[in-house]
Amino acid sequence: MQTYVDSRESRKERGAFFTPPSVAEFIAGWAIRRDSDSVLEPSCGEAVFLTAAARRLAELGGVPSAGQLNGVDLHHASVDRAADALRAQGFEAALSVGDFFDYRQAAVDAVIGNPPYVRYHGFTGRSRVKGAEAALSAGVRLTALASSWAAFTVVAATHLVAGGRLGLVLPAELLSVNYASEVRSYLLRSFTRVRLVLFASRVFPDVQEEVVLLLADGYAPGGSGSESFEVMQVENLDDLATSRTVSTWTPPVPGGKWTPALVDCSAYQETLDSRGFARLASWGRLTLGAVTGANKFFALSPQRVAELGLTEADVIALSPPGSRHLRRFSLKEADLDALGQAGAQTFLFSPPERPSPAGAAYIRAGELAGVCEAYKCRVRSPWWRVPRPPIADLLITYMNADSVALCANEARSAHLNSVHGLVLSSDAEGIPPVLLALAAHNSVTALGAEFIGRAYGGGLLKLEPREARDLPVPTLEAVRHAARPLERALPQILELIDHGDAESARGVVDEALGIESWIGAPAMKEIRQTRRYLAARRAARGKGVRGVPSH
Repeated sequence: MQTYVDSRESRKERGAFFTPPSVAEFIAGWAIRRDSDSVLEPSCGEAVFLTAAARRLAELGGVPSAGQLNGVDLHHASVDRAADALRAQGFEAALSVGDFFDYRQAAVDAVIGNPPYVRYHGFTGRSRVKGAEAALSAGVRLTALASSWAAFTVVAATHLVAGGRLGLVLPAELLSVNYASEVRSYLLRSFTRVRLVLFASRVFPDVQEEVVLLLADGYAPGGSGSESFEVMQVENLDDLATSRTVSTWTPPVPGGKWTPALVDCSAYQETLDSRGFARLASWGRLTLGAVTGANKFFALSPQRVAELGLTEADVIALSPPGSRHLRRFSLKEADLDALGQAGAQTFLFSPPERPSPAGAAYIRAGELAGVCEAYKCRVRSPWWRVPRPPIADLLITYMNADSVALCANEARSAHLNSVHGLVLSSDAEGIPPVLLALAAHNSVTALGAEFIGRAYGGGLLKLEPREARDLPVPTLEAVRHAARPLERALPQILELIDHGDAESARGVVDEALGIESWIGAPAMKEIRQTRRYLAARRAARGKGVRGVPSH
């Protein structure tokens, strides 16, 4: 008999990640309540959930049958192994090979499992179309950015009988990403009770994505559903069996982000309701950075520019890739010069309609090297002309270890899409951009970034453009009022930043802005503690370690 080897690459391509048995047992124990319950495991893989379900039914005094245990998976070899694994333990199941979005069988009491996780750029073709159509038939319109789990979650619920239960392992994207807004709304309106189990440590050591357990009870399509959901937080898998305190949270906006449910901080919302804070969008217009399609070709160091013999007309000043140089509140021409001398890519190849001879030679070299065939290059004409976004007054970091940072673009440089830009409105006239950048380095804005952004691989905090627009910042009037205190505090703040003490620097900014006088010392303390807790939780998940401080 030939042994089939399912490679890690093959599993990753189809979004299959093996689930720890303890997770399957926990979900099966919650979802299956009678010895007559029927169960479906979509994308069943090797049937870890069906195995747990069979054991649970046996514990309840039942004799699990193929009529009760159902599974479907695209991967033929996995279905064969699932059948063998179940049979070896004395269980039979009705297993089928095929696309879950084509699955048509009788509704069941419980749907449990770990849907495939394939990001939008890999979730393509007919399967994506079928998933989107099936979700739409359930009243959920998914965007083109939706990963595979979103459609699976919605469609899985439609296989339930009235009153049925949905228990799934989902990426923590459920809490925060914009494309999951419709899924969040759907879950609350379709189930009478929704609970999330959140982990302080990573559950899947080999997967950077954080996961949550979704336990949705009382399927009621077309019913009133629930306005709130429950949150249970545990340290790791060992704590699943331990009774934990459960909190309840009501999203202020249907489909809004669920990240604030991680921790209760009434002081934060009260501060946002005050007149001292507004959305970043109130300062101006957010702009996306230049998308070159081939940064190695278009982003050049001064040394490379000289080596190629390019003229001043062939290049423009560029904030180099990355954001480490944007943490000191202003980027001046002298800073760009120093970065360039150190080898940073401080020029963008952006020649005029008629490039210089050296520019034309560089373009021909790019064509010979196949740069022109990169997707973003291929779809524009000419391929070597990168669309220039407007020069931003402020640059905003996209990926962050500590927190989001704003930087005054005094060098008037272009920027790549590794950072965001903000073109200030006329309402900000008269306020030096560096003071706006400084004012944004406060504890309320830092906490807001934790709530509206999302944790990324390695514990980084990621702010998408749409999320950045909602970043809470002091109002322009508040910054004007605090201009002198901020100017006086700048040297001290820079010294703290240079010594790696961003939190103490935030405290100095808080004092200069007078935030504590608006909201009181207890509220200020609560906001700072909450930000520390969320940041530490994010960092701990990124490292896969224990020991997140309690809030």
